[in-house]
Amino acid sequence: MFDSAQPASGSPGSSAVMRGQLNSLHDLINALNVILAAQVDGVNTINFNEPATATVNLVGNTLHFSFDIPRGGVGAPGQDGIPGQQGPPFAQAIIDAVNTLDPGQAATASVNFDGTNVRFTFGIPRGPDGGQGEQGIQGPPGEVTNATLANAISGTSRNTNGVATLGLAVSDPPTQGEMQTIVNKVDELILALRN
Repeated sequence: MFDSAQPASGSPGSSAVMRGQLNSLHDLINALNVILAAQVDGVNTINFNEPATATVNLVGNTLHFSFDIPRGGVGAPGQDGIPGQQGPPFAQAIIDAVNTLDPGQAATASVNFDGTNVRFTFGIPRGPDGGQGEQGIQGPPGEVTNATLANAISGTSRNTNGVATLGLAVSDPPTQGEMQTIVNKVDELILALRN
């Protein structure tokens, strides 16, 4: 075992004592941990003006570091930047979609600018389904009888009898005059059907 008092001052030199002391020092050196790696476990931001701290632990053959570093104070306002270029003109706002969401979902709204137009998309939840309503009372029968209806319908097709058939042979391709004749005849038929 190492003895710092050996060899004693003024004692004759003894190789056995010196050898024992050197071997003891050798054993102490070998017993020391050898550091093979270092690792930073954490860097934490602490409040302005708090002192910075650093801790280190030896775990096996690795040094483990942890640091607490205060954040800086609020700086003075910076100077105004150079004005930017004039942006593209704002043309219009466009609603791209309004989507119906399920009851209970939160309403949504998104917006983007495509360089000219501001474009919106909305999501709106529908209300919950209502309960079943009560059965209404039976209403009175209608006032129009089958006989009255049949008499009203009877003979209504004669309104178109006053419209003569076209009897037109259309050339290929049709001429402007032929197309106008067809349009006039359709108008005549529509007016006759309205009477």
